[in-house]
Amino acid sequence: MTFPPLREELRGIAPYGAPQLDVPYALNTNENPYGPSAACVADIAAAVAEAAAGLNRYPDREHLALREGLATYLSRDVAPGQAPIEAAQVWAANGSNEVMLQLLQAFGGPGRTVVSFAPTYSMYPEYARDTHSRFVAGRRADDFTLDLDAAVTLVEAERPSVVLLPSPNNPTGTALAPEAIGALCEAIGDDGLLVVDEAYGEFRRAGTPSALELLLTYRNLVVTRTMSKAFAGAGLRLGYLAADPAICDAIRVVRLPYHLSAVTQAVALAALAHTDELLGAVDALRAERDACVAWLREQGLHVADSDANFCLFGTFADRHAVWQRLLDEGVLVREVGPEGWLRVSIGTPAEMAAFRAAMMVVLEHPGVAGGES
Repeated sequence: MTFPPLREELRGIAPYGAPQLDVPYALNTNENPYGPSAACVADIAAAVAEAAAGLNRYPDREHLALREGLATYLSRDVAPGQAPIEAAQVWAANGSNEVMLQLLQAFGGPGRTVVSFAPTYSMYPEYARDTHSRFVAGRRADDFTLDLDAAVTLVEAERPSVVLLPSPNNPTGTALAPEAIGALCEAIGDDGLLVVDEAYGEFRRAGTPSALELLLTYRNLVVTRTMSKAFAGAGLRLGYLAADPAICDAIRVVRLPYHLSAVTQAVALAALAHTDELLGAVDALRAERDACVAWLREQGLHVADSDANFCLFGTFADRHAVWQRLLDEGVLVREVGPEGWLRVSIGTPAEMAAFRAAMMVVLEHPGVAGGES
């Protein structure tokens, strides 16, 4: 046997992750380019100092104060007249990645099936793999929207324990039609869960509702969020979900002991106290996104409609050559999604100006850009 004695299905697989390169303009990981204010940083530092004084003790393993704060924040997105979300309906972990993994640890596993619809977040099949769950990928329509009839047919045929659907979708930015949530929850029934991954939910366009509005209607609905994107907390690693309390209780069975450190809980609570400030750049990023979509289309490129803080654009006969040409100009984008497409994160006006300038160099280079794949 080859050393180390790795599981056979993991041999030769590269770990997940975007390139981490020292470039002037890193627009490849969908971070919020606007960091916290000095006042927010000071409050976070004070909260960490207070937590540090008690690091000889384990943290609150149920993170009750944090769950209460997150419930208050999420209640901003419930439907008018609907009861606010309660702490018992909220669970948090180290990034929405851990939230998803815990969901599959609790509700996936051997003999169970996880369904999603490609192109979509590339970690979904890895969550399934790591929990020994069978993964089935349906297909989206050509415009990357969900073909609801086909989706319901697949769910009825596969009877999955978990359906993973991001809204907005990553890497395409496509929002999920509200009617799709109800139809899929009904198709799944009590046999499984529909997990609507709203990692980029705060960036959705006006008129696009959150799945949180349906949380009380469907007990098999789970809505996940993160503080990494709109909250400018990528370095915090705090993800969370809202669901029926019974689902949260089930996750408690599989979570590791004291999985959220005292420092993480303190930082997240301090950040929540600055919610309006940290979300203050969302409108500007939406406007910059819409301008980027329009500009790319003016250059004759295809661009997926986006409700996120990124744009998927193409198509290129050799997307890697385009990616490399942009990198040569000091701009790092993501080579992800369907063949022929690239994804750019939305940055500051200066960063987006640099991206446009680099794209003009690329588009003027014969044989590199402009070909349909």
